[in-house]
Amino acid sequence: MSTKSSSTAPRWLNPDEERAWRAFRAMVIAVQTETARDLAAVGLSEPDYEVLSTLSERPDHTSTLHEQAAKMGWSRSRLSRHATRMEARGLVRRAPDPADGRGCLLILTDDGLATLTEAAPAHLASVRRHFVDRLTAGDLAALEVIARKVNGPDGLVTDE
Repeated sequence: MSTKSSSTAPRWLNPDEERAWRAFRAMVIAVQTETARDLAAVGLSEPDYEVLSTLSERPDHTSTLHEQAAKMGWSRSRLSRHATRMEARGLVRRAPDPADGRGCLLILTDDGLATLTEAAPAHLASVRRHFVDRLTAGDLAALEVIARKVNGPDGLVTDE
């Protein structure tokens, strides 16, 4: 919490805004809790799955640590520690980044791809069960519009 005093009064949420905010938070928590539980049943965490799935979609199954951390909203040091644990399990490996002498590349291993391939059907079923199948096509389209407004053009939440 900031110790700076503000010369302007806070803009409190009105009752409609408060209900919408609380409903959104409850939805995010419920969906994340259930999908995380389902991933844990197949031996992966949500961050594990995010790293594996992102790498599987990249050319040569490779990404810089910096790009992956930005995509996840994590610091590079946090992702580096997580990657160390994934590397110990044989899911990813690291290599020096030839474009950045201080950076490194994350590379999906064959075991990592096999693990993702095994986990994907359960994860997709979980996403459907806890989210997609509970919404109409109109709900999903509206949610996408809302997400683009909140996340900004680069897909990350902005202050604009």
